[in-house]
Amino acid sequence: MQDIAHAADGTSIAYWDTGTGPPLLLIAGQAVDHGSWRLASQLLGRGRRIVMFDHRGTGASGHGAAERYSTRGFAEDAVRVLDAAGIERADVLSHSMGGRVAQWLAVDHPERVGALVLAATSAGDGRGPSRDAAADRALRSGDLERIAPLFFSESAASERMRGLLSVSADPVVRNRHFQASRRHDAADALGRIAARTLVLHGDEDRLTPVEHARVLARRIPRARLTTIRGAGHGVVIEGGLGAALAARFLAESAAADGGAAGAIGDAAD
Repeated sequence: MQDIAHAADGTSIAYWDTGTGPPLLLIAGQAVDHGSWRLASQLLGRGRRIVMFDHRGTGASGHGAAERYSTRGFAEDAVRVLDAAGIERADVLSHSMGGRVAQWLAVDHPERVGALVLAATSAGDGRGPSRDAAADRALRSGDLERIAPLFFSESAASERMRGLLSVSADPVVRNRHFQASRRHDAADALGRIAARTLVLHGDEDRLTPVEHARVLARRIPRARLTTIRGAGHGVVIEGGLGAALAARFLAESAAADGGAAGAIGDAAD
């Protein structure tokens, strides 16, 4: 069932809260809504409470003012979702621009983040090699026929997979998200991330070259790097090996930390 959180500026942020167990917050990528998690959440939701939300400007969420579109601002929206859901601390699984958002969430609000998975993301465009120009043009086009092959292998870039990429039809919103992602640079703050972290990346990612993952893993103190051979930018949302590895990492982290993530008001026996 859809619920509504309210951002600091009053913008409505739509979110979905399903299942029971340790909470897991899923943060979607650039200009796509929570539907990008449709496949991965089926695997990740076993024994988990899953919370997904639409970034401002996408899906069922409000737009808000242009100046609120930044990865750090989106992280503050995510905090409001946790507050509305009554969750004190959650594990976080993030993809693409969502990983940039999750970096700020873990830096600015370390007490809210249990384990952290950063999939197909970067500390900032200037912190590694640039994506190729053709891939960049395809991403900005909003054309799913051009975008899907950047995320999934040719055999997997089917209608089922393209359905994960519910890109906003509003070119103004797409550009705001694009600029927010391009302006992101958290490299100098990554050393403040205390969460146990998995950096997950496909070695054939044309949108975020794999060297960006290595930068993240070097700068985050408790990071583990896993690269998947032959995977593209959709390494975790396609619901295959990437999602399985993320689920295993989160389960291991929960066991190591004694299942610390939980709802506000939880008490130990």
